[in-house]
Amino acid sequence: MMTRTVTALLLLAFVAAPALAGEGKWTPQQVLELGPDWVREQGFEIPLDELWNADEGGGLLANAIDIPGCSAGFVSPEGLLITNHHCIVDILVEHATPEANLVRDGYLARTRADELKATAYPIRVPTAFHDVTAEVWREVPEGADDIERFRAVEATGKALVAECEERPSTHCTFATFDGGLFFTLTEFHELDDARLVYAPPEAVGNYGGEIDNWMWPRHSGDFGLLRVYDDTGEPYRPEYWFPVSTDGVREGDTVAVLGYPGRTYRSWLADEMAERARLYFPTRQKLYEEWIEILQEEGARSLDVQIAVSDGLRTLENRRKNAAGQIAGLRRGRILEKQRQAEERVKAWAAESPGGRAALEAHAELVRLNQQRLATWDRDFLLDEAQRGAWGLRWPLQIARRATERVKPDADREPGYMERDLPLLREKLTRDQKRYAEPADRRLFRSWVEHVLALPIDQRVTPVAALFAGADAAPLERRVGELYEGTRVFDPVERRAMFEETPDQLRARHDPLLDLGLALDAERLSLKQRRDARQGAVLRLRPAWRRAVIGEAGRPVAADGNRTLRVTVGRVAGYSPRDAVVMLPQTTLAGMIAKHTGEKPFDVPGRIREAWEQKRLGRWVDLGLGDVPVNYLSDCDTTGGNSGSPSIDSRGRLVGVNFDRVWENVANDFGYNPEIARNVTADVRYLLWLLDEIEKADALLEELGVTAK
Repeated sequence: MMTRTVTALLLLAFVAAPALAGEGKWTPQQVLELGPDWVREQGFEIPLDELWNADEGGGLLANAIDIPGCSAGFVSPEGLLITNHHCIVDILVEHATPEANLVRDGYLARTRADELKATAYPIRVPTAFHDVTAEVWREVPEGADDIERFRAVEATGKALVAECEERPSTHCTFATFDGGLFFTLTEFHELDDARLVYAPPEAVGNYGGEIDNWMWPRHSGDFGLLRVYDDTGEPYRPEYWFPVSTDGVREGDTVAVLGYPGRTYRSWLADEMAERARLYFPTRQKLYEEWIEILQEEGARSLDVQIAVSDGLRTLENRRKNAAGQIAGLRRGRILEKQRQAEERVKAWAAESPGGRAALEAHAELVRLNQQRLATWDRDFLLDEAQRGAWGLRWPLQIARRATERVKPDADREPGYMERDLPLLREKLTRDQKRYAEPADRRLFRSWVEHVLALPIDQRVTPVAALFAGADAAPLERRVGELYEGTRVFDPVERRAMFEETPDQLRARHDPLLDLGLALDAERLSLKQRRDARQGAVLRLRPAWRRAVIGEAGRPVAADGNRTLRVTVGRVAGYSPRDAVVMLPQTTLAGMIAKHTGEKPFDVPGRIREAWEQKRLGRWVDLGLGDVPVNYLSDCDTTGGNSGSPSIDSRGRLVGVNFDRVWENVANDFGYNPEIARNVTADVRYLLWLLDEIEKADALLEELGVTAK
């Protein structure tokens, strides 16, 4: 495979003006291009080549670790990894029982023998980055139509990944930036043995629950510790790890957040953003409110159900509130209006620029493509949501897609169902059994069916209509019961066997849920084909428009988030969300105690209240605050996927773990506003205080570089 270092194509974003702290999710390559002067201007005391050294393929940025759905960072040479509490709830659910409810009570491994191994939890350490833009476009046939263009790009990405992964224990990812402006290949060293070391009780890790979610002031100990082991069973020895700071941060200090931000939409047109604001977020919010109510009601009836659905419930609650925040933020920040104004400026610039015609034509066609997809929007939305609700839909859909893809050559399979993906999928088929609770699942299944049956006639989903049409409430309930009673999908042994079968073998089972899954998968494959063709058009159009956006801006423009490694730099800072209200940037243990009501989600554990009453604050008191710090704000540019991202100070020391944004900043995915763009970080000194004064975990403290008292 031919690779090369970052070229001018990758660095189109870097023009006249220096980048400012705050806005921008920068790749390691872009940090190099910004240069050592920029690094010093941000307040860093460490030199650029310690952040990232292209020749050696490493640096502190390589300690931004990719874990399932989140980010993390090593904090000791013995493989100790820090991330968020909410990023390891799956592991707590996996090991929880009604007698040992780890979700509620948390867990501390006093010895390494006590550490709890996680299933299907890969740890990926970045080792190299390559710009592969030239290789990708070289493989697109001249005169290709949109679907041919998409397939050529996808095939090239798969081939690059396959060649990259010929090395043992290597995982590689192919990424598209801003619709095809450039492409990268990232290499990771993959480890598959992660073990739980410490998770605080839920009343600490999720203090404030949904009431405080996305809010400030915040008092959540949203952190947890894992240990990673190598293939010999010994603790993994990372090349880089963050020393833990006991000095902490104060207002105005430089901090950086390193991690894998998920999808953002700043490169979208205003018309595309409008679909999110007017359709996607309102519809998702309403659906998830319904599903949350179901899980809460069923969880209240049974502790077993409560444990099983706890992770799924928290995910739904987070996404529902995120949707509400996006709607409010888009409206409050007038983001659509501002985007339209920005587009008019770019169009005027393009009209006067050589080659600008291509940008204007691209803009017009992107608007037309967006309008086309609205015709079947409701149907497409519910087909997507089928894989996020009831396991009675998720498992049959996964088995059906696996069967459909397995008959193809591996290189032709859909990403996610190639040979490289199957070991993890098989593990999840078993692990997720503990997340299944039949009473709740039947109701989630019925809810989805009811929404599908309510679609307009021109958007009907034929398999669902054939199976359920004409059923009123009582017959629908009975029909769902018959499906659940007549299937073997919920038997984990049978489910694993199904996963290895062909479509014909699955049909021969005459399993009602498998038959529905196969029929729905055909509908979803038709939807995928339409989306692939649209994505092929975007690959043709978006780069032309983005070049014009960058040219008109005359300043650095970072690419949208796409689950690749990024660094964002900012300052510890408060903000004013509205007239006459000022939010200070740090919270304390006193603030947590003041919220205590004795009822969830504000029930401070007794051991913490006792330590507070006895003033056992130890050496973790911040002299400026006069108390143990809990959380802090900064103006770093973060989004989903940045959960668990290490936050480091100007000397490269860990000072906290990012876990949230403030309510006013939820719509940051569509546009950065420096006045209210604040991310929320759990102060590492709160973790150290818990380990020291509450848990008496002297061995862990010593490993973290903190001498025992």
